[in-house]
Amino acid sequence: MRVLLWHVHGSWTTAFVQGGHEYVVPLVPGRGPDGRGRARTYVWPGSVREVPADRLREEEPDVVVLQRPHEIELAERWLGRRPGVDVPAVYVEHNAPAGDVPRTVHPLAGRDDIPLVHVTHFNDLFWDSGRAPARVIEHGVVDPGHRYTGELPRAGVVVNEPVRRARVTGTDLLPGFAEAVPLDVFGMKVTGLPYDTFEDLPQHAMHAELARRRVYLHPYRWTSLGLSLIEAMLLGMPVVALACTEAVEAVPAEAGVVSTRVATLTAALASFAADPARAAQAGKAARAAALSRYGLTRFLQDWDALLCEVRR
Repeated sequence: MRVLLWHVHGSWTTAFVQGGHEYVVPLVPGRGPDGRGRARTYVWPGSVREVPADRLREEEPDVVVLQRPHEIELAERWLGRRPGVDVPAVYVEHNAPAGDVPRTVHPLAGRDDIPLVHVTHFNDLFWDSGRAPARVIEHGVVDPGHRYTGELPRAGVVVNEPVRRARVTGTDLLPGFAEAVPLDVFGMKVTGLPYDTFEDLPQHAMHAELARRRVYLHPYRWTSLGLSLIEAMLLGMPVVALACTEAVEAVPAEAGVVSTRVATLTAALASFAADPARAAQAGKAARAAALSRYGLTRFLQDWDALLCEVRR
């Protein structure tokens, strides 16, 4: 089938477009947020086509995958068809709720014609989805392969915009962690931090560099489930993570250390950095856990079943 979706989250979309469909991504002048077109730093298959927004009516998609509230209006304007009414649609909620979290009402809570897909069970639990037919399709990740060498006794961190999102990403915690082990920070807009930083690397290059670090640090206080965490596990890296949101479900005890105690996390970083054999063993367990829970085959099968369901 022909699927229209916006290029919003690079890692999630990279997994999603590995399916057996034709994927259309909008393109606007300047490749702004509402029309980035094909990815520049991820490898996407030829089944993904970028189409200028003013030509989308000619595409006649079978289903629209929405990921932001305003895309409902965009789809109606660009397609001349109303999502959920004139064309089947699904809404993917990538984020954990914000604000007054226990009472956060989802934007689709008042309608029942568009299935709402949460990417973690934590999100499903904490969002008030109202009348929306909600379900969970957990992440799937393209396997980068076991690339871990751990040759550098340093911690790798992947975080986008760590200055603007300081409390969310746990940037304020990094100085304390850096006292235990040197940090290397990867991501978007990381220049200016007092650590070695690697900005905007293509995904394969980031994976190669990340896998040279002894341990992966996931300092997020509030995120749905950072796909970089799963990718690090697939690379074969041991994990040290804050016990927040879905991380407690994603990382088993044998794969690393998950805690809300900063002292425990700091000690774990130092311990992995000092013990390459223990780090490698935990990394193998992390990879096995990620393959079992976040494999691409299960993810694509779950999505195929839902896309077929909404087209009936």
